[in-house]
Amino acid sequence: MKDHVRHNRKTWDAASAAYQAEHDEDLTRRPLAWGAYRIPESRLQVLGPVAGKDVLELGCGGAQWSTALIEAGAHCTGIDLSVAQLRYARGRSTVVPLVQASGEQLPFADASFDTVFCDHGAISFCDPQQIIPEAARVARPGAVLAFCISTPWLYLTWSDKKERPTRRLHLDYDDLGRMDLDGDTIDFVLPAGDWIRVLRANGFDIEDLIELRPPRDAPTTYEGFAPPKWASRWPAEWIWKARRASP
Repeated sequence: MKDHVRHNRKTWDAASAAYQAEHDEDLTRRPLAWGAYRIPESRLQVLGPVAGKDVLELGCGGAQWSTALIEAGAHCTGIDLSVAQLRYARGRSTVVPLVQASGEQLPFADASFDTVFCDHGAISFCDPQQIIPEAARVARPGAVLAFCISTPWLYLTWSDKKERPTRRLHLDYDDLGRMDLDGDTIDFVLPAGDWIRVLRANGFDIEDLIELRPPRDAPTTYEGFAPPKWASRWPAEWIWKARRASP
C-alpha cells in the first residue's frame, strides 16, 4: 500500500465520526446534489438519467449519494477506503453494495459500469495517474466519468495562519500536485491542463467543466472549507465531466 493511501485511510478512519456528525443531516436532506453548497443534479444534469444503469461511486463515504441513486433506479455500488465511513454507509442502507478498496486498485472487472463518479470522493485523494486509468478500465464505452473536486484556487489562496482561503496567493502554481496537508489528508490537485492531458491519455473525451459558485444565501455545513463570501467570488469547486470513447 502506498504511503498516501495508508495515510488517507488512517486520517478518514479517525475523522469519520466527527465528519458524519457535522454533515450527514445536510447530505441526507439534500441528496443528489453537488459540492459544499449542494447544487442539485436536477439543475446541473451531470449524470443524466440513471435508472437501470450500473453506477460506481468512488469514495462513497456515508453513501448518501449511492442510497439516493438506488432510490432513483440505478444499480449503484459504493467503494471507500475507510472502514469507519463504510460503517456509516451500512447503517444507512442495507441494499447498497459496499466495497472497501482504494480508487487506485478497483476490484472490478473491465467495462463493468455505465457511470463512474464522485463528489469530493476518491479522486481528491488518489494519484490521478493511477485512479483515472482504473476508472477508464472499469468504464464501458460511452460511460460517463464525472467528479467534483476542489479547484487549485482554494489551495493557492489558503492561509495556514487564518485557516481559510484569502484574497492573496500563498503558493506558486508549480506547487500544485501532491499536497501533503499538515495533520490532514494528502490531496492531489492538478491545474486544468494536467486534467485534460490525463483524461485524454486514458481514452476520455471531455464534455464539460462546471465551475461551481454558491447561489445567494445558500446554506452549507462546509463554511470552514469554502466560506460563502469567498466562494461567491472565486470557484472553490469544479465538476469535470468526460465520456469513455468507443474503441
